[in-house]
Amino acid sequence: MRFLRLLTIIALLLGTAQLRAETTVITVNGVNNVPETLQDPNDLWVKPAALPGVNGFELKPEGACLDDICVPVKQDRDSEIYLTRGDANWFNVTELARRLDQSYVHDHEDAVWSFGPVPATRNRFVNDHVAPDFTLADQQGNPVTLSAHKNKKVLLLTWASW
Repeated sequence: MRFLRLLTIIALLLGTAQLRAETTVITVNGVNNVPETLQDPNDLWVKPAALPGVNGFELKPEGACLDDICVPVKQDRDSEIYLTRGDANWFNVTELARRLDQSYVHDHEDAVWSFGPVPATRNRFVNDHVAPDFTLADQQGNPVTLSAHKNKKVLLLTWASW
């Protein structure tokens, strides 16, 4: 697997990679169709302008950023995460996912990628000591939102059959 990835990176660096038509990306935020990607059996390369629609990140001079999370990306030379081919720049979404320990799967043949939540964004509430807001039905089926009980002590009981 690492050998195939290395060969793909070499093809990208040499500029022999081909463009692929529309690719579908599924994330926790929904489905996004990316009109143009680099054809790569192992990684998803998109133009930086497509990045916010793919995973919410934005490529800034300091790197790929989402809220207060910023992953450094050198944009002055080719690397595993950023390439320039002709007049187009390309960003490796899967390399960013690997750096963030974000899970992902893909179907190369059908050009579909799926990315799980970014762990750093899910764990933010632990450092802030604030539970994430959610809504569940009570015993009568009425929706109850955690934020409706702000500044009150709340006991949450959970149970799972597995």
